[in-house]
Amino acid sequence: MSMLEVNGIRKIYTTRFGGNRVEALKNVSFSVEKGEYAAIMGESGSGKTTLLNILAALDKPTAGTVKLDGMDLSHIHESQIARFRRDNLGFVFQEFNLLDTFSVEDNIYLPLVLAGRRYEEMNRRLTPIADQLGLTQLLKKYPYEISGGQKQRAAIARALITEPRLILADEPTGALDSRATDELLQLFHEINLTGQTILMVTHSVKAASHAGRVLFIRDGEVFHQLYRGDRTDEEMYQMISDTLTILTTGGERR
Repeated sequence: MSMLEVNGIRKIYTTRFGGNRVEALKNVSFSVEKGEYAAIMGESGSGKTTLLNILAALDKPTAGTVKLDGMDLSHIHESQIARFRRDNLGFVFQEFNLLDTFSVEDNIYLPLVLAGRRYEEMNRRLTPIADQLGLTQLLKKYPYEISGGQKQRAAIARALITEPRLILADEPTGALDSRATDELLQLFHEINLTGQTILMVTHSVKAASHAGRVLFIRDGEVFHQLYRGDRTDEEMYQMISDTLTILTTGGERR
């Protein structure tokens, strides 16, 4: 069984006062296997952000189902949604979403504090993650004292410390320079090699070229998919670029 199963997702928004109806997602179906590293791409307005919000249980579909390890997200009671996200999902955002009044260490601990975990457990979990991500010497600093790349590493640590089933990354390289981007993509690769499942939404061809599979969204539907196989990052980059050209010029589904 797939870890994440998305079946027939539709999302229709009704504008204020019930005027126009906008179909953001039409019929999206795909699955993600445990340990997979997948990316979702598409032009602005294609529906990928709406899809990410549904996968994160931040929004509900008009029709269709999303299941994580067999659990239908629509069946989770509203009072349990926040706990479900905290226990099962890790989030990495473009803008880091770190609290400037908290140290790096406390930012990373935050989801475990909210879950009521003991300090001993939090510290035990943090030590290997901080070492892996090169954060050990930065833990007592504050977000305004470190670089963008270091902030994103702290955000990744915060996502990993809950030991999530799935990491959802929303444009994780969007606010980084080229060097920090390279470092982040290498970290994602290393994290994925440990068995961590990652689903990333991105505009970046470079970021997507590091994934094992790329799904392309157009007009609210999955238009095409690319599988890495034994291709290099450079070969994936070219194939993604070619597919995006088809997307933007109105080519046919392949």
